[in-house]
Amino acid sequence: MARPFREKMRRFVFIGLVLGVGVTGALARQTPQAQVPGITEPAERRTTDIHLPADSLVIEGTIPPGRTLGAMFADHDVADADRLAVVDAVASVFDVRKLHAGQPFLLDRLFDGRVRTFTYGIDDDRLLHVQADAAHVFHAEVQAIPKDTEVTAVHGDISRETPSLTQSLDAAGERLDLALQMAEIFSGELDFSSELQPGDGYRLVVERHTRDGEVVGYGDILAAEFVASGRAIRAIRYATEGGKPAYYDEDGRSLKRFFLKSPLKFEPRITSRFASARKHPILNYTRAHNGVDYAAPPGAPVAAVAPGTVTLAGWTGGGGRTVRVRHQNGYESEYLHLSAIGVRVGERISQGDVVGKVGSTGLATGPHLHYGLRKNGRYVNPVIEHRNMPPGEPIPAAELQAYTLVRSRLFELFSLPATRAAN
Repeated sequence: MARPFREKMRRFVFIGLVLGVGVTGALARQTPQAQVPGITEPAERRTTDIHLPADSLVIEGTIPPGRTLGAMFADHDVADADRLAVVDAVASVFDVRKLHAGQPFLLDRLFDGRVRTFTYGIDDDRLLHVQADAAHVFHAEVQAIPKDTEVTAVHGDISRETPSLTQSLDAAGERLDLALQMAEIFSGELDFSSELQPGDGYRLVVERHTRDGEVVGYGDILAAEFVASGRAIRAIRYATEGGKPAYYDEDGRSLKRFFLKSPLKFEPRITSRFASARKHPILNYTRAHNGVDYAAPPGAPVAAVAPGTVTLAGWTGGGGRTVRVRHQNGYESEYLHLSAIGVRVGERISQGDVVGKVGSTGLATGPHLHYGLRKNGRYVNPVIEHRNMPPGEPIPAAELQAYTLVRSRLFELFSLPATRAAN
């Protein structure tokens, strides 16, 4: 089990920051002078430890819900002048509205209410540190927490014991972050709701970040291979000249498709498929089911399957909270039974943007997403339509030779022994 982030922050703050500017209220040791031959140090000078009275209070805690930074300082008896000055210093380098409840902090406060240091853990990689100088002027900065990065191989299988990508990677000691990255890379090629079967497998070459031997995150996936139902899909990270890094198959075609394979970010499960006639579970009569239903937990993010313009963001009776998006080539997608809507009518959105969250509004027996797709005004089967999307744009012919060299080098790294992440 990884140590709590609060414990990690204490180590980095106090070793790297607080001790670097002096220790207060601690045990100080007198440095012995060099001994001169023939001279004996007087007994009254032979001393070891001097106990200094504490002059400050170190307060450790987490940001409370519903409290501003200034109000939290008041709760801990920070002097009024320092309370305002520290907030101003923080605001100069960090948006104080982005302090999240539950995140750890350390406050070193003198007994008269003046602040010596304040440190807040932004995330696993960054600290916000405020320090008073000799003139008691506050200086704030965002600091990176040191970590080690290595390129490593990760191998895994889909089995009856680990039927999902998250379970498989968890069994390998990896974090959810890596599963989300993989799902993003293969979002146009694999529908994790229906296409994973026991016997499938994957290999990755990834930059893994560790701290004290524990995984704290990942950099880029450099290469990936997913074998699903006997079909091997490979992805290579490559930046074309003047372009941003993207993922391409082994023939140099982009893995980005016009449609995502699924509107749910990760591993939904189809519970009701597109059908011309289906008995409605609530109305109890037969009618067309113009889409597919995905089982998903309440609040799961719902993504736009393609770029487009929002044409509806509101209530539609049986569909509850609903979003519709108009795309190119005569397509329109719709997302029903949402618990919350995150877009507005007329808004231009990109592929993968969150349009809402899974819910059970309208005529629904439980939390799920109903996803529908229309082409030229007529409902079509989304699963079949997504499957028939053409491959992405290829790498320019002039760069294929360079791409081939990068591909060969990264494919060789697939053979690296798989390393298990520390728990």
